Amino acid sequence: MIQQRDCTSVSRRKFLAGATAAGAALTVDWTAAAESGRSEAELIPVGVAKVDVTPNYPVRLPGYASRKTESEGILQRLWAKALAIGGDEGDGPAVMLTLDNCGVPAHVTEEVAARLKAKAGINRDRVVICSSHTHTAPWLQGFLPLHYVEPIPPDHQTHIRRYTRQATDRLEQVALQALGSRTPGRLAWAQGRVGFAMNRRVLKGGKCVGMAPNPDGPVDHSLPMLRVTDASGKILAVIVNYACHCTTMRGNSIHGDWAGCAQQYIERDHPGLVAMISIGCGADANPEPRSSTEATERHGRAVADEVTRLLSGLFVPLKGPPTTRLRRIELPLDTPPTQQEFAKRLAAGRAPNASSHARRIGYHAQRMLELIRRDGHVPTKLDYHVAAWAFGRELAMVFLPGEVVIDYTLRLKRELDANRLWVTAYADDVPCYIASKRILKEGGYEADSSMISYAQPTRFAPGVEDRIIATAKALLPKGFQSHA
Repeated sequence: MIQQRDCTSVSRRKFLAGATAAGAALTVDWTAAAESGRSEAELIPVGVAKVDVTPNYPVRLPGYASRKTESEGILQRLWAKALAIGGDEGDGPAVMLTLDNCGVPAHVTEEVAARLKAKAGINRDRVVICSSHTHTAPWLQGFLPLHYVEPIPPDHQTHIRRYTRQATDRLEQVALQALGSRTPGRLAWAQGRVGFAMNRRVLKGGKCVGMAPNPDGPVDHSLPMLRVTDASGKILAVIVNYACHCTTMRGNSIHGDWAGCAQQYIERDHPGLVAMISIGCGADANPEPRSSTEATERHGRAVADEVTRLLSGLFVPLKGPPTTRLRRIELPLDTPPTQQEFAKRLAAGRAPNASSHARRIGYHAQRMLELIRRDGHVPTKLDYHVAAWAFGRELAMVFLPGEVVIDYTLRLKRELDANRLWVTAYADDVPCYIASKRILKEGGYEADSSMISYAQPTRFAPGVEDRIIATAKALLPKGFQSHA
């Protein structure tokens, strides 16, 4: 029996005074640029749409390796949503999609982009798909290929493939609906703040020794928001971004986590609009408190309340559709274990008394040995890309694939103008964790052991952070450089 839970059990609360004060401070410098003297020339075509992507059959959920069975019901519906910006002239429209899912792999993104190119003439650099990273959504084929210590049963694989086709079709559908619903409208943005993300890496002697709430670790509590209105000023959609894992829910039932609750609350608070959530560079941050439905709803309520507060304040108008750029790069991997070392790991994992950790390492070694037999070596690099959207001089958006740690946002905010910057992770692909200089130095899950689940042969080589940051900066107009 399917049981669905509505995100309504947490009563509405007043905003934290600190969050309100911080959000208000962020708007002070924008006053001169804020909404005044709008003209018809500022109208641009905008369209929004949403499509239900909840499966009506059981399917594996990939977020936690302890799960061995398919999903056990539906606590909340899942959605694909789309915003189309701009007309068909010039570079054509840009399309941003969000999906309530742990990770959209590259092959799904490229398939959707190819269909939109064929059916609507949309260029690849003007399409981006953002995962919410909820750990209680169906598995998409190709994501987290070695998350478990044994092969996935054939019947489970059949359902994963079925849902992957369904999600791909729905992403195409919702994008085309958004394109077809375009009407003259306006874009504007503001920046607020919520405070439930907390760094999860525990250090001892400068090295990561495990995961637990670390209030002294780096986080980013900013909540940028894009507002979409029609020509009369009616709000059509809002998009918000927060740098935090969607790991508040446990269990084995389908749910959108705090991002799903936030969308539901926002749409209920403001009937008629479409709420979209993307995730920032929160790969090393968890929501706190967590592991309960009540905490999930509380975090969603905090986001929705901050959206309501922002909607009553000042916004910076965006005068036209974005200019978009996408650049493909390679991220070098460090020196991998030898073939002999992989063989030892495989043998240890197959021993009768092998621990679950040894079996996991052995299962990974088996895949690496298969690659060596096929190609003569394991991969030495990761194919990667960086995308950037610039809305005039008012707003720069950077989109980074993967589970990107917070250092990337913090560094980009130092080297670019933090008051005009929006950084999204889990965009277009989730090939692995994207570790920073700090994370590689400290070690731990995000730098090392997580690479096993993602079927990467080893950790990244030094210099990856510099390469990604340099690419992001090169894609944006020079006017976004920091004046600090």
